Amino acid sequence: MIRRLFAWMNTYERHLSAFAMLAGFVVDSLFFDRVDIWQTQIVFAAYTVACFISIPLLHWIESRTIYGGSLPRWRIIFPLIIQFALGGFWSGFVIFYGRSAVLGASWPFILFVFLIFLGSEYFSRYHARLVFTSVLFFFALYSYTIFAVPIYTGTIGTTTFLASGLLAVGIFALFTRFLRIVARERFLADVWRIRAGAFVVLMLMNVFYFTNILPPLPLAGKAGGIYHQVTRIPGAYLGSSEAQSWQVRYLGLSPTLHIVSGESLFAYSSVFAPTTVKTTIVHRWQWYDPAQKIWITRATIAYAINGGRDGGYKGYSEAGISSLGQWRVNIETADGRLIERLPFTVEQVSSPLPQTTVTLE
Repeated sequence: MIRRLFAWMNTYERHLSAFAMLAGFVVDSLFFDRVDIWQTQIVFAAYTVACFISIPLLHWIESRTIYGGSLPRWRIIFPLIIQFALGGFWSGFVIFYGRSAVLGASWPFILFVFLIFLGSEYFSRYHARLVFTSVLFFFALYSYTIFAVPIYTGTIGTTTFLASGLLAVGIFALFTRFLRIVARERFLADVWRIRAGAFVVLMLMNVFYFTNILPPLPLAGKAGGIYHQVTRIPGAYLGSSEAQSWQVRYLGLSPTLHIVSGESLFAYSSVFAPTTVKTTIVHRWQWYDPAQKIWITRATIAYAINGGRDGGYKGYSEAGISSLGQWRVNIETADGRLIERLPFTVEQVSSPLPQTTVTLE
């Protein structure tokens, strides 16, 4: 019975590998909630260990054919473990980086993740699979350390990002050392391609970070909006807003706010941060100058937050509106990384429009 099962698995290896990657997506979608809870960290650690061990062992088994050995039927287990772990990595990144990303700024990174997922299904030759799978593992490892290190250090910024890279490189160096020991011939044949691929990933991730394309994990915007008035009461925030069209309410289009001369507006935001993280959030109020075709910063307001709340750390800022037209409030980290963007349009009226008060999330 077991021999028939392994024979069937070898016959349908490609389909089972795709299913294993999909299973990784499903598992993460069901069980991932917060990035900083111990269950999430255990799952990502398990994916790391699975790839660290399974990739070298798979190629150790396959390298036996060089000396005339036959491949055991149970070798199919290792490709499935690798695909399941990588699928889990990608789904976790889609979930957490997707929550943290502002699509207009972070789409190159999200597209990069998507292309890697597609590429894993097309690189099927043995040598290419060794190189590509190893480089995929380094990308997954790097992407994981980027949000894991801040959780354990309680810090966010360039120094923490660079430390994440050093940790990923260190673990990958141990991985390649293990690969060299158990599958020496195959490793030496592809060592420079593995190193070159990992170096490209390292450079790309640094470019993504220093050009503010990389989403600012582990921070994530939970809610936000522009209001005529925001007030804080015990246990909640209240916002006063005017009626908006169904396109704004259901399609997420930019709202239009009508103000009287000299009126101020309020920006409200709720930002999730892991329990250990203490950082600064910045509200950057910008007006679009149609003559110069540039965004001009009119106000910058910062406040400190402490992480840990499921609903996010809530705060607001107030700015006087001296110009009509297109506005936006960028919710940023202290070093200018975009967490959320709140675009809106301002029009002037002679008297205030009717407003309703709502409890803000």
